[in-house]
Amino acid sequence: MSPLLEVRGIGKRFGSVVALAEVSTQVSAGTVTCVLGDNGAGKSTLIKILSGAHRHDGGEYLIDGDPVRLSSPRAALDLGIATVYQDLAMVPLMPVWRNFFLGSEPTKGRGPLRRLDVAHAKEVTRRELLDMGIRLRDPEQPVGTLSGGERQSVAIARAVHFGARVLILDEPTSALGVKQAGVVLRYIVRARQRGLGVIFITHNPHHAYPVGDRFLVLKRGRSIGEYGKADITVEELTRLMAGGAELEQLGHELAGYGDVTALDGPVKSEDEQP
Repeated sequence: MSPLLEVRGIGKRFGSVVALAEVSTQVSAGTVTCVLGDNGAGKSTLIKILSGAHRHDGGEYLIDGDPVRLSSPRAALDLGIATVYQDLAMVPLMPVWRNFFLGSEPTKGRGPLRRLDVAHAKEVTRRELLDMGIRLRDPEQPVGTLSGGERQSVAIARAVHFGARVLILDEPTSALGVKQAGVVLRYIVRARQRGLGVIFITHNPHHAYPVGDRFLVLKRGRSIGEYGKADITVEELTRLMAGGAELEQLGHELAGYGDVTALDGPVKSEDEQP
């Protein structure tokens, strides 16, 4: 069976700058593909290609085995590819149910009597969140009163309700504490259990490893490895992300200071080092 989404040797240039080159990965139904990398690794460019915000200029992008060139995020949504960005596209002062249906509000009546179906919107919001394991106190409460993890879970449930088959999550745990990050990771697992293909973008291997099935590591716009969970440990994944040789060199450099209190003094230039 073909993956829901696949990229083969995908690339993107901005003038003379190569933002992404020869990157390949795939996501199947009921699996989580984690894309890891530090700042500047190419994660944002990959997200924008997958979500239709950018067109790739190299390689192939396939949906259900068929090549596509997405013209806009709306075209991606029409194919069932939903992206939840860090800012979540929510209005903090609006109730949860209004944010859940923002831009797709249900109505009742016809012609001049057509109006917002508030009761239906609240009921659907409550039911969909409950199906994801989210027990909302009141759909009338403003989204701004929710915790960061709860807001992320509302965004995930909204994408699932509106027909997402592939869910792309842009650094959903980056600004959260340990407890709230755990909340989001549980909802990623729930989305996988419901048969969605999930692409989890993160720079934290300790968040990726518990929920991931495949791990793609990017560095400076290129893939430096893709692994199944059985092929790599979290320690190896961390070392690969950090750059093994670079991390080892840094360790030797820091060890040269001896007592860490020596770091409180002025740092010598290379010419002044003994």
